[in-house]
Amino acid sequence: MKPLTRAIVWGGLLAGTGDLVFALSYYGMQLKVFQGVAGGLIGREAALAGGPATFALGVLLHYAIALVWAAIFCVVALRLPALLRNAAAAGLAYGFVVYFGMNNVVLPLSALHTPFWPPRIDAAAIAAHCFLFGFPIGLAARRVLQGGPVR
Repeated sequence: MKPLTRAIVWGGLLAGTGDLVFALSYYGMQLKVFQGVAGGLIGREAALAGGPATFALGVLLHYAIALVWAAIFCVVALRLPALLRNAAAAGLAYGFVVYFGMNNVVLPLSALHTPFWPPRIDAAAIAAHCFLFGFPIGLAARRVLQGGPVR
C-alpha cells in the first residue's frame, strides 16, 4: 500500500474510532446516535425507522466521512510540509476545522438540513474533534508520510 493511502487509512480509522467512542459515551449508547449520521443521507425519519440497519449504515458513513477528512489533511500536508513538522498542533487545529466544517457546511447541505447560522457551539464536541479526530489524523500523517517518530 502506498504511503499516502496508508496515512489516510490509519488517520481515518483512528479518528473515526475516537469520534465513535466519544459519540456513544457523550450522546448515549443508543441506535439513534449513528442513525442520525445515516439521516444525513436518507433523511431523519427514514433513518430512525430503519432500526439496526440504519445504525450500521450510519457507522459505515461515519468511517467514510472520517476517511475523507483524513484524505484532505494528508493531501494538503504533502503540499504544506509544515503541517507534518508540527503534526500535533496542526491536527488539533484541523479537528476544530472539521467540527465547524461538519456543522456549518456538511450538515446544512445534507438531508438533515440543519441551520447554517448561528454556529453550533458545544465545547465537549469541539474538544473531542480536536483531540480524538484531528490529532490522530495529524500524527498518523506525520508517522506514515515522514516515516519519523510521533512527537
